[in-house]
Parts: sequence; C-alpha cells; structure tokens
Amino acid sequence: MFCSRGDMDFSTGEGSVEGRFAAYVEHLASALGHADRVAPFRAYCTGLMLPGERKSVEPMAARVEPGRVGAAHQSLHHFVAKAAWDDAAVLGAVRDLVLPVLQAHGPIRAWIIDDTGMPKKGRHSVGVARQYCGQLGKQDNCQVAVSLSVASDHASLPVAFQLYLPEAWANDPALRAKAGVPEAVTFQTKPAIALDQVRAAVAAGLSAGVVLMDAGYGNDTALRGGISA
Repeated sequence: MFCSRGDMDFSTGEGSVEGRFAAYVEHLASALGHADRVAPFRAYCTGLMLPGERKSVEPMAARVEPGRVGAAHQSLHHFVAKAAWDDAAVLGAVRDLVLPVLQAHGPIRAWIIDDTGMPKKGRHSVGVARQYCGQLGKQDNCQVAVSLSVASDHASLPVAFQLYLPEAWANDPALRAKAGVPEAVTFQTKPAIALDQVRAAVAAGLSAGVVLMDAGYGNDTALRGGISA
C-alpha cells in the first residue's frame, strides 16, 4: 500500500522486475523538468543496471542500443554532460518514493555520514585523483563522493550524495574547463560537504536520528559543532 505507481506496488514487490523498474524510472524522471530528457535518462539507468564492468557512456550505449550505438552514445553523452538537470532533485524523488516504505517497517534510528570511493582507470573524469579508496582499502586512482544516509532497524537509504572535488582539481582552470565543472563549484572539504548535507536534511524535515560517522569525519571540530548546534 506504500509508494504505489499505477498497479505497481514498490513495498510488496508485486509485478515483473521489468515493470517495477520501468515504473520506478518513470517516477524519477518526473524530477528532470523536460519530457525530452526522459528517454536518455531511462537508457542511462538501464545501462547502469546491465552487466558490464565499464559504465562510461560509450560502452553503455553499445549495451542499451546495439543497433544504433552512435546515436545512443550522442544522446547519452548530451544527457550526462550537457543537459541541465539537478541530480539532487532526482535523489529527492528517490527519497519521496522509498522513505515511506522504509519507515513503514520502523522509525529512523540513525543518520550515517560516509564517503564512497569509485576506482577509475582514466584521469579525465571529474575529481579523479590518487586518494584513499574505501572499495580497495588503499590509495589509488578514484573518485570519491560524500553521502548522507538515513537508517532504520530494517534498511538504509542515501538521501544526499555529492562528488568530492579535490583541491588540485578545484584550482586548475584547464582541468575544470575540459571536464565542464561549473564555476559555482568550489573546493570544500569532505566534512564541510557532510555538514551541508545534514543541514539540508534538517531543512527538508527528515526524521531525526543519531548521527554516525567514522573518525575521518568525527575528528572535524566544525562538523561536530555544526551538528550539535
């Protein structure tokens, strides 16, 4: 009875996997703002879910539309690199859909601050640098994103997710221009990003919980002070 979309019930898992995925993507697409972004968004989500180690645009285009790889690549590249849409709005649509289901199984107990390292072989993706990668347990070439999740005794849900831009990237005009980093994006430490995420979650009225983090965040005085303020 929670988060139904037409005859698809996301809380019970009724309906085919394909039908539930299509309904889920349709709901998220409502946050994109323009109807012409829905098809490439659907293709992009499908490409991320399909098997295959490489999740960059070109190999995903080949998997999603093998009969028209060139056109699919152009469409996906424009959607990811050029089209103006707000990833925070899409994540908000995820939260609006999933959070009621999570809370149906019990109250929110904790807010979890963490970061995720994504290993990368190339050097041109935004924010790629040699830094600590949690997936690998060591320093390596990767991107890092800071996240805030809410958790109950039953499950957890990320409610904020922001790519960390290392200072070397933030202060390099050539790198920024080549990767299309917006001028408004400036360097922030990971704890500063986390504090912004916590404040946004409070402003959005999310149910409160104990804030959990590892020492990399807990040692930051400004973050601890901002959370307890």
